Amino acid sequence: ADLRRRLIAVLAFQSESAMKSEIADANVILDLSRQYKTMQTELTNKVKKLEQEVSQLKEDLALSQEELSKEKSERKQVEQEKDAIIADLRQKLDNMESDYEKILHETLDSLSSQLSATRQGWEDESATLHQKYKELLSEFGLNALDL
Repeated sequence: ADLRRRLIAVLAFQSESAMKSEIADANVILDLSRQYKTMQTELTNKVKKLEQEVSQLKEDLALSQEELSKEKSERKQVEQEKDAIIADLRQKLDNMESDYEKILHETLDSLSSQLSATRQGWEDESATLHQKYKELLSEFGLNALDL
C-alpha cells in the first residue's frame, strides 16, 4: 500500500509537472502567437504606409513631369516668339539699311549734280569776267600777259 501511495504520488507529481509544463508551453505559445500577430499587424501597417507613400510619390512625380513638360513647351514658344521678333527686326534693319543707302546715294548724286552745275556756272562767269577784263585792258592798250 505504501508503494502504491508512493506510485500514485509520483504519478500525480509527474502528471502535475507535465500539466504545468504543458500550461507553460501553452502560455509560451500564446505569448509567441500574440507577438507574431502584433508584428504581423505592425508590418501590415508599415506596408500600407509605404504603399501610400509610393502612391503619393508617383502622383508628385507625375505632376512634376507635367509641370516640366509645360515649362518646356512655354520656353519653346517664348524662344520661337523671340526668334520671330529677331528675324523681323533683322528684316526691318536690312530694309532700313537699303533705304538709307539709297537715300545716301541719291543725296550724293544730287549734291554732285549741284556742285557740277555750280562749277559750270562759276567757270562760265569766270570766263565772262576774264573776257570782260581782257577787253577793258585792251581798251587802255594793255595786254594781260604783260602784267
